[in-house]
Amino acid sequence: MTKGEMESVEVFTSEGKGRGLKAQKEFLPGDVIFAEPAYAAVVFDSLTHVVCHTCFKRQERLHRCGQCKFAHYCDRTCQRAGWLNHKNECSAIKKHGKAPTENIRLAARIMWKIEREGSGLSEGCLVSIDDLQNHVDNFGEEEKKELHADVQSFLEFWPPQSQQFGMQYISHVFGVISCNGFTLSDQRGLQAVGVGIFPNLCQVNHDCWPNCTVIFNNGKIELRALSKISPGDELSVSYVDFLNVSEERRKQLKKQYYFDCACEHCKKQIKDDLMLAVKQGESKPSAETVKEVIQFSKDTLEKINKARIEGLYHEVVKMCRECLKKQEPVLGDTNIYLLRILSIASEVLSYLQMFEEAADYAKKMVDGYMKIYHPNNAQLGMAVMRAGVTHWHAGLIEAGHGLICKAYAILLVTHGPSHPITKDLEVMRVQTEMELRMFQQNEFMYYKMREAALKNQKIQVMPEPSNETSPGLFHKKE
Repeated sequence: MTKGEMESVEVFTSEGKGRGLKAQKEFLPGDVIFAEPAYAAVVFDSLTHVVCHTCFKRQERLHRCGQCKFAHYCDRTCQRAGWLNHKNECSAIKKHGKAPTENIRLAARIMWKIEREGSGLSEGCLVSIDDLQNHVDNFGEEEKKELHADVQSFLEFWPPQSQQFGMQYISHVFGVISCNGFTLSDQRGLQAVGVGIFPNLCQVNHDCWPNCTVIFNNGKIELRALSKISPGDELSVSYVDFLNVSEERRKQLKKQYYFDCACEHCKKQIKDDLMLAVKQGESKPSAETVKEVIQFSKDTLEKINKARIEGLYHEVVKMCRECLKKQEPVLGDTNIYLLRILSIASEVLSYLQMFEEAADYAKKMVDGYMKIYHPNNAQLGMAVMRAGVTHWHAGLIEAGHGLICKAYAILLVTHGPSHPITKDLEVMRVQTEMELRMFQQNEFMYYKMREAALKNQKIQVMPEPSNETSPGLFHKKE
C-alpha cells in the first residue's frame, strides 16, 4: 500500500454512521482506490492443509512447517515471507500440543503484531486496531458465551513469556474480529479460504447499492470503484448480497453488524417489486396461490441444501424441476425464489454435464439478474461467466461468446485485468471468438470439428457444486 493511495481518501464523520471514508479525487469505474495488505490473517480451520498460510492460494501439494507440522506453504519463498507472522505461532502450537481455532489464531497474530510494533498506527493505516469498532456491548447472550469461550481458549494458548494483555483488551480484539473480519478467497475468487483484518477497509461504510467493491487479489484486498466517484463522495461497499428484499437485508445487517440500514434502496424499497414479482395480465395468480408457491419454494430450498451436502445431485435436479413447474405459471421472471432455483439447477446440471438444459436455466437466471443487480456487480459478473461457459459447453457458441464478453466487461471493473479469473475469462473470450468465426463461416464444419474434438478430449468437468454462496465480504463466525 503506497502513501499516495491513502492520500486519495480521507477519514471523516459520516452522518448517522460514525466514521467513514470519502474520496479526495475523482475515480472512474474499475479504478483501484487503494490496495491493502492484511494487518493479520489466517486460513480457515477446514482448509489449513490445502491453502498456503502466506499467499492463501489453494494448491494440490504444499510444504509443511517442519517445526509445528501445522502451517503449510506453496514453497520456501512463501514460508520465508510468512515467518515473521508464524514464528511465535509456531512455538506456541508446539507447546500447546495442537493448533487452536481460526478465531484464536487470528487474535494471537494480531496481538503478536501489537507486541512487535505497538498498538498505534501501523504504516499505511488510517486507524489503529484500538480504534476499530468491537460492538461487544451489542452482543446477545449466545454471542457473549462464545466470546467468553474464545477468551478462555486464547488464554490457554497464549504463551506466558509473551506480552500479557488485560481481559477487556482481549475481548476488544475478538469483538473486532467478529465485526470486521474480512473473508479471503482463493486465487480465482471462487472459494472462501480464510479471514483477515484490514483496518482501512473497516472504515468503508455499507450501502446496498454501493459505489465500490472489494476483491482479494495477489495477497491484498483492492477497493475498486464501480461507478464514477467525485471528490468528497463517501465510499461505500455492500456487506450483504443485494439479492434479497430490503426488509430481509435490513434484518441481516442488524443481526450481523448491529446497525439499521438507511440507504436509499432500503428506505424506498427499490427493486423489491421486481424481487417479489408475480405473473401479470389475465393469468395473474391469486394471493393465496402466490403464498403457497413461495412456501413450497422455501421448503424445496431447504431440502435441496440437505441433498447437496450429501452429494445427491440427481435428486437436487429432480426437486428443481418439480419446483420450477410450480413456480413458472405463478412467479415473475425476476422473483428471487425463481432465480434461486434456476441458479441451483443450472449449476448442478452443468456439473452433471447436462449442458443444454443447464444453459436454458442459466439464460433465464441471467436475464433476471440483469434487471436486479447493479450493472457492475461482481456476483452478476460471475453468474454471467458461468452461464457463458455453460452455453459454450452446450455448443451454443453465439450465446456463449456473447455472455463471456458481457462477463469480461463486468469483471474488468470489479476484479481488474490482473486478477486470475479475469485472465481466465480473457482466454475463453479469445477462444470462443475464434470458434464463433469458424461457426459463421461453416456451421456444418464447426459442429463436425467440435464433435471430433470432444471424442478425442473429454469435456472438462465443471467444479462440484458447493453449498456455499459466493464468498461474502465480511466473515461471520457460524
